[in-house]
Amino acid sequence: MYIKHTKMKLISNAVIANLSFGRRYSSSNQQKKTAYYHNIGKKPLVYRTLGEQLDKAVEKFPNTKAIISCHEKKSYTFSTLKDEVDRLAAGFIQLGLKIGDPIGIWAPNYMHWYLTMLAAAKAGLPSVGINPAFQGPEVDYCLKKVEVKAIVAPHVFKGTEYYNILAKLCPEMKDSKPGTLRSSRFPHLKTVIINSDEKLPGVFRFHDILNLGDNLDSLRKLSSLKPFISADSPCNIQFTSGSTGKPKATVLSHLNVVNNGILIGSRAELGGETICVQVPLFHAFGVTITISAAMSCGATMVLPAPVFKPEESLKAIANEQCTVVFGTPTMYVDLIQKQKEFPQPIESLKKGVTGGAPCSPQLFRDMKKVLGLDKIKSVFGLTETTSTVFLTMPDDPDEKIFNSVGHVLDHTEAKVIDEKGNIVFFGEPGELCIRGHSVMLEYFKDEEKTKEILGCDKWLKTGDQFILQEDGYGKIVGRLKEMIIRGGENIFPKEIEDILNTHPDIIESYVIGVEDERMGEEVCAFVRLQDGVKGLTQMEVKEYFKGKIAHFKIPRYVKVVTDFPKTTSGKIQKFKLKDLFVKKL
Repeated sequence: MYIKHTKMKLISNAVIANLSFGRRYSSSNQQKKTAYYHNIGKKPLVYRTLGEQLDKAVEKFPNTKAIISCHEKKSYTFSTLKDEVDRLAAGFIQLGLKIGDPIGIWAPNYMHWYLTMLAAAKAGLPSVGINPAFQGPEVDYCLKKVEVKAIVAPHVFKGTEYYNILAKLCPEMKDSKPGTLRSSRFPHLKTVIINSDEKLPGVFRFHDILNLGDNLDSLRKLSSLKPFISADSPCNIQFTSGSTGKPKATVLSHLNVVNNGILIGSRAELGGETICVQVPLFHAFGVTITISAAMSCGATMVLPAPVFKPEESLKAIANEQCTVVFGTPTMYVDLIQKQKEFPQPIESLKKGVTGGAPCSPQLFRDMKKVLGLDKIKSVFGLTETTSTVFLTMPDDPDEKIFNSVGHVLDHTEAKVIDEKGNIVFFGEPGELCIRGHSVMLEYFKDEEKTKEILGCDKWLKTGDQFILQEDGYGKIVGRLKEMIIRGGENIFPKEIEDILNTHPDIIESYVIGVEDERMGEEVCAFVRLQDGVKGLTQMEVKEYFKGKIAHFKIPRYVKVVTDFPKTTSGKIQKFKLKDLFVKKL
């Protein structure tokens, strides 16, 4: 646009800023503001390690139950927890592990998972969460990727023989003295610890390490390390889902985990609550939203079962009088169905926290109606941001909760950009970018992948198509990689899923794009139906969508399934649905 020099001085600074981003100046956008929001927070961040956070919890809540494991019939107060954690941390040091040595935790939700993670933090050892469902080749990748020095695992769980898998990966293990492993395959791995009463060749038992640290000399050595463990140093290493390739190893600092936990605990009002923990501990939801947040405000964690089982969750809520439940949307779908089938006395339950994937408005309504929840907290974030960047405010009305992912977290900057990197206006869709206390340190020893997502300006690209409002609330449109392009039209699955989930015959739905010779891609909906419903045709779905959505967004294909492929953390594996579509043709 041509602007005369004589009129240049009349243009506001805001307009000049917009012009610098390549925006066309016109009267229609004079009042619009660029989609940038900074929540400066009311309280300062803390410079504290996770081990120091545990010590602080002991000072404030010594006799409060920190954790209850229903399936193991074990529990700790914060005071007794600290004693056990210190013993274990001192034991790790006695093994010869040094500050910065990664220690793997490959297990379901057992007490030894929780103890190991906290003890590793105390000893300055980054804990590495390994999916308990992983098998040999996947574990092989994880151990090599982050150069794990020691690993803790159960002997056997269900069909997974953890010890035998490790023995197959490291044939030298059975002939080695515990702690002296020399593996040609894993040159960094020296120690294997199995949670078992049985003496197994080449490994330590978990309680052996506790005994190793149960003396004054060991505890003094642990105490002497405290000045050398920084809040900026690695605390936890999280593997991404790996749905589009090999998982990346996200390195999170103590400062990341502690501060994100404090802010979540405060905004989610978790102080003094008893939390039914359905999510896996190895996931960011488990480490930060659960362990760190609960510790920050003296909440009690309840582990119903080693892995998610809705019937065990309901029993735990009833028996332990849980006031809060944590879960992903798919977990809530199953919990609601189970409560309808076999109602349990869960009147103590007042609040639900959901995250890990977008939640439909219909599911929110079902959570309130069937589970009797007074409040629902929506959490949005990603592994690379420690867990949370948006979270429901304490007094948000249902309308806000149902139609947003919450408000920008304290000490966090958010902006939305277009495909060229230019910032858009509030209310316009684009890619969400985050900067602040929660942004990861790096992908472990992967400078190239780190640069792809994290710029030198410290803005992290989330890969989420997002709408940011001027008041700091946000709405997820969908993952950029999941966008369907049908005949040149951009379609986001979540919009279609939200409508499908209001259908009386549908329990749960997920939408994907499938190849089409003419249109490029077509919309395919996978649905799980209510008991007794025999089927659902594309014509019935088309009729249901009439007047609710543009014609080109209506699913061309409708596939009925009895279950969905999920990760251990409860996320739907949409890439597997594409394989399922081909098989069902």
